[in-house]
Amino acid sequence: MSDPILAGLFGNRLHSILAEQQNALVNTAFSAVVRESLDLACAVFDSRGEMIGQSVGGTPGHINAMATGMHHFVAAHPPETLEPGDVLLTNDPWQTAGQINDITVATPVFRGGRLVAWFASCCHAPDIGGRLVSAEAHEVFEEGLRLPIMKFLRAGEVNTDLERLIRANVRTPEETVGDLYAQVTGNEVGAASLLRLLDELGLDSLDAVAAEIMDRSELALRDALRKLPDGTYTNEIVTDGFDDEEVVLRVTATVAGDEIHLDFAGSSPQSRRGINVVLNYTRAYASFAVKAAISPEVPHNAGSFRPVHVTAPEGSVLNCLPPAPVASRHLIGHFLPSLLIGALPRTAIAPSADALWMTIWRGPGFMLNVFQTGGMGARVDQDGLSTTGFPSGLRSTPTEVIETMAPLVQHVRELRVDSGGAGRFRGGLGQVTTMCALGVPSWSVNGNVDRVRAAASGVDGGEPGAPGRFGLRGGADLPAKSRVPLAAEAVVDVTLPGGGGYGPPAGRPVAAVLADVVEGYVSVAAAREVYGVAVRYLGDPDALVRLPGDYAVDEEQTARLRAGQ
Repeated sequence: MSDPILAGLFGNRLHSILAEQQNALVNTAFSAVVRESLDLACAVFDSRGEMIGQSVGGTPGHINAMATGMHHFVAAHPPETLEPGDVLLTNDPWQTAGQINDITVATPVFRGGRLVAWFASCCHAPDIGGRLVSAEAHEVFEEGLRLPIMKFLRAGEVNTDLERLIRANVRTPEETVGDLYAQVTGNEVGAASLLRLLDELGLDSLDAVAAEIMDRSELALRDALRKLPDGTYTNEIVTDGFDDEEVVLRVTATVAGDEIHLDFAGSSPQSRRGINVVLNYTRAYASFAVKAAISPEVPHNAGSFRPVHVTAPEGSVLNCLPPAPVASRHLIGHFLPSLLIGALPRTAIAPSADALWMTIWRGPGFMLNVFQTGGMGARVDQDGLSTTGFPSGLRSTPTEVIETMAPLVQHVRELRVDSGGAGRFRGGLGQVTTMCALGVPSWSVNGNVDRVRAAASGVDGGEPGAPGRFGLRGGADLPAKSRVPLAAEAVVDVTLPGGGGYGPPAGRPVAAVLADVVEGYVSVAAAREVYGVAVRYLGDPDALVRLPGDYAVDEEQTARLRAGQ
């Protein structure tokens, strides 16, 4: 076993190196998907492909899927088949992050002619051909270019045949290939810093100290699991699915000492459309949920995965089989943390908006991926966060970027009043946005959205959050998860859902309800009707800005209202 002081020092330095890797990747990326929304993950692995650590940013679906996916890289290319300067890649959904838009780039690191580590990153490519990202496909072959594990660089030389193949099959060749080079650059920066660290510490290999780091994480998570009462716990969530095909997600969580078994038997069968989830992605969000719920401070690496065992029936929506379509798998996979946290004893958080909303806007000369986030569920002792990408960790695309990169205009972008589920602790708010196009004869949108029917439920007497809406302003709803043509003058409402509330609304302090009204989170009507708090506006009704002092609570009416609740 390695020196524990050395392990602590090495682990802290690795965090800095991984931050360097991610910064180099983001700062050289071409696409807004990576540069602005951080739809990526960066990690370092030992010589066997075991994940030692990850960068601070990064989505669970990428990082945890990459942690198991690296074993496929190592199996396909053992050390004797590699040399310095080699770089591998793949976007095979069943080997990495579950959809072909997510490309993993892996770089072996050599020291003295011997492979000592790997650096890798996974990024969402702005385009990979086929259909635009949606759930319309009936099999994965329709969804774009599928790349097996292969060499993108050979001894430092670019595989130009592979690059030409990618460029010929995507709508955004400069952005897509540019992001691949950014991933290569990030890996190179991480590798160079790691080799300097090994020189500084006089180490020929990092495997021993890496094992110590991973063992510590494993022990810490096992200690946290022991604090849970042994038993079997279940939960169920219903999602919008595709068209009228609702998808049911079920889990049975069995806590036994210092281990937990998560079985998703009873979940819906795999869909005929592209909302299916591969087992690798199911494991990714399941393991994240366990750690986030019971021990978020444990460093994230292969060790923290070991006490968590995940199974799902083959052919189910959470363990789909090839050639099932998978392009919009996040619209199911992002529900897993809410499903699992709700199953565990002492639920820590109410269900959230969950699925990231990804809209793809296309017209003559432009195509733009826009990410937006709804409200997070209320926590057991705090309000939910508004417009926060839980569990994905992604950032919403800024309006300035949207309007710079395409002839699109957002006339409205604001918090959605009353969208957070009422409760002793209020759910986080969604947002209200609009989108229109300038100077185009026609355009289209793919709305990869969910919770427009199935709202985030409340917990322990809390109210559900508001469902979302995807449709024409002043007109009909638009079909979700499909490409929709739009008239030149169309204005599209993209209205995101809120998170569920925690505890009965009558338990929310009057002062907190008043503060919500002042901030514009809760309307005067909802304060009265839902929370039983009579708030009056005393200021100028024509004022452009309403000040906190312009609101007051009618204590007598409030007492009567709450007495009747």
